[in-house]
Amino acid sequence: MNLKFEVTILGSSSALPTSQRNTTAQLINHAERFFLIDCGEATQIRIRQLGLKLMRIDHIFISHLHGDHLFGLPGIANTFNLLGRQKDLHIYGPAKLTQFLNAIHDYIFTRLGYNIKVHHLEKEGKKLLYENKFIEVYSFPVIHKVDTWGFSFEEKLLPKKIKKDKIEEYKIPIPWRVRIKKGEDFITQDGNVIPNEELTLPPPNPRKYIFITDTEFIPDINKYFDNVDIIYHESTFLSDAKDRAKQTKHSTAKDAGKIAKLVNAKKLLLGHFSTRYTDISKFVEEASMNFEGEIIAVKDGDTFGI
Repeated sequence: MNLKFEVTILGSSSALPTSQRNTTAQLINHAERFFLIDCGEATQIRIRQLGLKLMRIDHIFISHLHGDHLFGLPGIANTFNLLGRQKDLHIYGPAKLTQFLNAIHDYIFTRLGYNIKVHHLEKEGKKLLYENKFIEVYSFPVIHKVDTWGFSFEEKLLPKKIKKDKIEEYKIPIPWRVRIKKGEDFITQDGNVIPNEELTLPPPNPRKYIFITDTEFIPDINKYFDNVDIIYHESTFLSDAKDRAKQTKHSTAKDAGKIAKLVNAKKLLLGHFSTRYTDISKFVEEASMNFEGEIIAVKDGDTFGI
């Protein structure tokens, strides 16, 4: 049985918020461990509106230092303090994020009851940022007007599960159970070899969620990952504004579709829409020109199981 693995969209607009869409933020729930990706303005308000678990967030990943991905961070950090947080808060982001937080600390966070630990992102290659026994979180560079990163959430392969009836049938001791879960055959006291396949059920396939924020089209992005369950890719513009996309180092919906195809994704989520567009369905139409899988133009509040 798979562990819970969900992403909730907290903000889906580009630089300007609207009455229906906040700026970029997403909440990942993996096995009741919560991770925040980006923190645009009003992120904590959206979390409250959706009844999500604000105080369970211990890790925040900031893709780059543009306001629409960052301006909610001081507010959420201050709320943690007002609610009596004591656990460390880990924030992963560009090196200059430390300067930003230090400046705010001088005016607002003078008496924090918890520690903020900043982890700087590396500019080259795919890097492991965090792991527990179930999942690994990586950063990888993308191409924008400032140093910018995407993030991947990749499940680890779980051990095999031993069939309960086989434990009783062969009276398998506890020390042997660990070895069997790792793939070993079982040897009985009589010397009989019981094949591992008879004793175990295969683990579920590890799942991957990829978040690609503000970037121009990256033709070799698949060097970082493949066979993705869900990819979120910014699609700020339609093809009618491809020159504007190139100028601002953003992507079009067609670009997003190409990337989804490159990484063999099952599902593509589109977001970070420019406020110049009122008919969001056109983004799906354009992305589908390059990608045959499921495509969804996200809305604030959407939750997707992975």
